[in-house]
Amino acid sequence: MLITHDTRCALDTVVDLVNTMPEDESAPDGLPDVAALQEFVTTHDISEVGVLTDLDLSAVRGIRGRFASVFAASDALTAAGLINDLVAAAGTTPRLTDHDGYDWHIHYFAPGASVADHLAADCGMALAFFVVAGEQERLRRCEAPDCRRAFVDLSRNRSRRYCDSRTCGNRLHVAAYRARRKEAAG
Repeated sequence: MLITHDTRCALDTVVDLVNTMPEDESAPDGLPDVAALQEFVTTHDISEVGVLTDLDLSAVRGIRGRFASVFAASDALTAAGLINDLVAAAGTTPRLTDHDGYDWHIHYFAPGASVADHLAADCGMALAFFVVAGEQERLRRCEAPDCRRAFVDLSRNRSRRYCDSRTCGNRLHVAAYRARRKEAAG
């Protein structure tokens, strides 16, 4: 599956956005205020965003939950319905652009769109490409028992199980190794 630069950026953005969501009631929100949203926008180089407000923060938190549902979808039909709703509500308006030193690429958000509509359109279309290609199962959650972070499995054989093999994957492998050694020592 060919993934263009702008699609890859949108995938990274939607994964990071979903992962700002608190895992439970006691966990802190990764987007606690407008300043954090501004940092998220800056870090992800999201273009054409004006001054952010509390309304933007609320709207972005709303679409974040809807994107999380896409990663939790059990089948392509469910994922497609969720993505269609996100993209339609954003007033998607595809247009070609070549800003900031990047070659021609497509923006799906309308000029002057809110940051929430911008994210819903561009990130929604990036996820849509996976559903269209029959690759919806690549939109995953970490299999570590104490982690539910979202990620996109871009491995050749669709075998990635953890959000980060150096942390979650390694931690579980070390725990299994220690359990085997303990059992063998008896």
